[in-house]
Amino acid sequence: MRESRADTARAFGLALLLHVALFALMFAGLWWTRAAAPQSAAGSPISAEMMDVGDLSPAMQRTLRQPPDPVPREPEPEPPLPEPVEDAAVPPPQPLPEPRPEDSPVTPQPQAQEQVPEPDTVDQEAARRDAISRETAEREQEARRRQEQIDLTERLRQEEAEKQRRLAAQQRERDEKLAELRKQQAQARREAELAEQKLKQIADTRAQQASAQQSDNNPPRGNEGVDPGLDAGYKAAIQAAILGNWTRPENVPLGQECRMTITQVRGGTVVRVEFSSSCPYDELGRRSVEAAVRKAEPLPYAGFESVFNRTLNLNFRAKDR
Repeated sequence: MRESRADTARAFGLALLLHVALFALMFAGLWWTRAAAPQSAAGSPISAEMMDVGDLSPAMQRTLRQPPDPVPREPEPEPPLPEPVEDAAVPPPQPLPEPRPEDSPVTPQPQAQEQVPEPDTVDQEAARRDAISRETAEREQEARRRQEQIDLTERLRQEEAEKQRRLAAQQRERDEKLAELRKQQAQARREAELAEQKLKQIADTRAQQASAQQSDNNPPRGNEGVDPGLDAGYKAAIQAAILGNWTRPENVPLGQECRMTITQVRGGTVVRVEFSSSCPYDELGRRSVEAAVRKAEPLPYAGFESVFNRTLNLNFRAKDR
């Protein structure tokens, strides 16, 4: 629909009336706000603060209970009398102008003289006693703290000394046990050496007897030239050396034999110990025999060079030392 000129003129007129109405409302609002503003009284504003009388000191309370002294007012001077004039020159009396609120005289308020509160001797004495009590309590607390620190230091020192004594006692006990063990080991070593020497002497004696008997009888050398008497002495010496280092377990009966094979090198150093399947010893018994063989090495060798055998089959018989 196309807008005509008359519609445009009507819209412009309505917009103009709306703006005029808005300006009129704004002017009326400003005028009403100015007319309704309250008039302020002359002078500075008075401020006050509410306080509870109980919060004041006793001296201030006594001061407030006393009525203030009235302030003497100076007498106002009397207005001068009008000079007499002639009746013709006296103007008719004029009405006095009404006083405006801002021109009205303000009566000064009487102010009480500020009194210096007298010092309260009772409060000072109580404060002094409180200060002395606090100082005494602080000194006692400091003394207790120092005593507790001294006690703690002394207790720690005693605990450390007791700990050192226990450690020293334990060290002495360990040293004594170690010395006793070393003594037993040395004794066992000496006994083993003596036993080995005796066995060697016995073996040498037997070997000499066997050699003398063989030379006397001049028997034929058999068994690949090995002297049976010397070989038996060699095995007996090894048996004695093992027995000297063996402690028989309770489950191994006396006289029970166990077939084993000892692999060694020249000089008597043991390489391996093996037990035959027919050996009646249990695992504990076999381990004890092997340990005795290891302790006895080097096995007897000097004097038995001619009958030395790298793989030695031996029937070990259980005996007590």
